[in-house]
Amino acid sequence: MIKKRFLISLLVAATPAAAQENPFAPGSKATSWNLFGEKPALFEAKVVDLTCEITGDCPEDCGGGKRQLGLLRSADGVLVYPNKNNQPLFSGAATEFLPFCGQTVEVDGLLVEDEDIGARHIFLVQMIRPEGRQDWVKADQWTKVWAENNPDAAGDGPWFRRDPRVNNLIAKDGYFGLGLEEDATIKKELWP
Repeated sequence: MIKKRFLISLLVAATPAAAQENPFAPGSKATSWNLFGEKPALFEAKVVDLTCEITGDCPEDCGGGKRQLGLLRSADGVLVYPNKNNQPLFSGAATEFLPFCGQTVEVDGLLVEDEDIGARHIFLVQMIRPEGRQDWVKADQWTKVWAENNPDAAGDGPWFRRDPRVNNLIAKDGYFGLGLEEDATIKKELWP
């Protein structure tokens, strides 16, 4: 199964975007990331609070940055989960969409769908265009917003090595999240 999936992913990655047509591909300028099941996607959607849409628990301002945001696609009413922005880490989509809470936007990126693993309506946003505007906004604001929210964590190296939340969790539960004693045991086994 893995060999088959790998071969299919190579074929998909090597196939021009035009040959991977889907209802949302026309006009997309999304850059391929060579992910299995990715398809270029350009569509209009309303930015919504996912928890609100699913449960009816709807605070103002889409939860103020404490909830995951979603896209309610205008063409068919499908709730799409944007789980990644245009940066090299799997985060940032909620930060990118929070300024557009409750608004209709046009988005361009990659739609990931793979029925074999149950992936449906997963979106990797690369560009956002608010309704009524001509220019696109690149979806790369997450690390800038993180730096603004963590001015005391300035320094060299990747953000996660300096993030106070991450460092507090490591201090409490160890690098493996199993507790400090288990962490020490694992470190001894891995690096004698």
